[in-house]
Amino acid sequence: MLMRHIRLVLIVLGIFFSLSANAALDLELTQGIDAAVPIAIVPFVNEKPNVPGKQTITQVITNDLQNSGQFRVKTPGLLGQMPTTLDQVDIKYWQKRGVDDVLIGSVKKIGFNRYRVAVQLVNVFTKSDGTQKHKDAESNPTLVNLSFDVNKNGFRDLAHHISDVIYQKLTGVRGIFSTKVAYILVKKNKHRASKYLLEISDVDGFNPQTLLVSKQPIMSPAWSPNGKNLAYVSFEGHRASIYLQNLATGKREVVTDYPGINGAPTFSPDGTKLALVLTRTGNPKIYSYDLASGKLTQLTHGYSIDTEPAWAPNGQSLLFTSNRGGTPQIYRYNFADKNIVRVTFEGNYNARASFLPNDKGFIMMHRETGMFGIARENLETGNIQVLVQTGADESPSVAPNGKMIIYATEYGERGVLAMVSVDGRIKLRLPAQEGSVREPAWSPFLTV
Repeated sequence: MLMRHIRLVLIVLGIFFSLSANAALDLELTQGIDAAVPIAIVPFVNEKPNVPGKQTITQVITNDLQNSGQFRVKTPGLLGQMPTTLDQVDIKYWQKRGVDDVLIGSVKKIGFNRYRVAVQLVNVFTKSDGTQKHKDAESNPTLVNLSFDVNKNGFRDLAHHISDVIYQKLTGVRGIFSTKVAYILVKKNKHRASKYLLEISDVDGFNPQTLLVSKQPIMSPAWSPNGKNLAYVSFEGHRASIYLQNLATGKREVVTDYPGINGAPTFSPDGTKLALVLTRTGNPKIYSYDLASGKLTQLTHGYSIDTEPAWAPNGQSLLFTSNRGGTPQIYRYNFADKNIVRVTFEGNYNARASFLPNDKGFIMMHRETGMFGIARENLETGNIQVLVQTGADESPSVAPNGKMIIYATEYGERGVLAMVSVDGRIKLRLPAQEGSVREPAWSPFLTV
């Protein structure tokens, strides 16, 4: 029905239209924290480089924790002891070497393409008063003792899950290594038209999956709260339309294709609505679209340009960008009374806001002194902290645990993705192996 306007450049054959185990983005830590937790990761017993991408489970976990900026991983070449069981972990030995925690594990084949992966995390850090660093280690220094049954193709996902478990146990914050990132990859050719690819990959850049390839621009990917769908803008047929795509089946449909702008879709926290931008009345305005009924409700009015809506975690308000005050600034729309208030006053250009999960602040694209960067504003005080500012930083997206932001920037004259922590202390870069990358969108948590 709604598909009559669709003219695909290449037919979408589902989420696994194109699948590679290799990394499309090369994650590298450029700045960590001085107080990073020292942890020793001992190579798992009987493991081989069976993880897609020619890595072992140990290597994936090591990369995850090291690249988080929160940990200082002792590499195998520097380990004087290689314990394989809990009773072999010499706590005093590791204490003398300044290690807080030791991770050991094993891989055992239990059937055709089935393996049992066991993992133990031992706390060896002792305070000056003789107590353990972690409260739950005071009576038992074993913080984690788990086993998993998995096939070979599930090794990388399992490794990310183990990293999440370790991260949460040692920091108290839920890990994000099992989440995904959607982004637009642009491949330019001197003799042919550019190609635009809508892709999803693991947070570390591995397992890139191409959802759509087009000769026309693709923009503004947005995840549904359950992680099962993506909304995005595609200019197929030289006309902007908002699409909704199921990631399991690859099936997609047009949500809106009104004349003019159809842009900036974003899901409500309960997943029942989209906030989006249309030019039905002339200037770009914010609308709410009910996904079940198709009911469209105009939220902002007037002659200003209103764009880039972002739902509050409680669903009771929206942030959006508007020039109604003369320059692009962030405003907040309240659903209860339909009141609109300006929330940014520092800087001559503020745009692309995203709420932090606690609803007490937001991340945005921020410009002052002619330089674009990524900044955080406290909604209670109005204080702004610039997290990174290279002059080319844009399109910030917040991790579901609220601790990291992924954004688009430039490096080596190409568009790349980068990450920065919400306090600005940790920085990472994800250069693409080919083409330029833009408009990242961090997924929600994908596992319970």
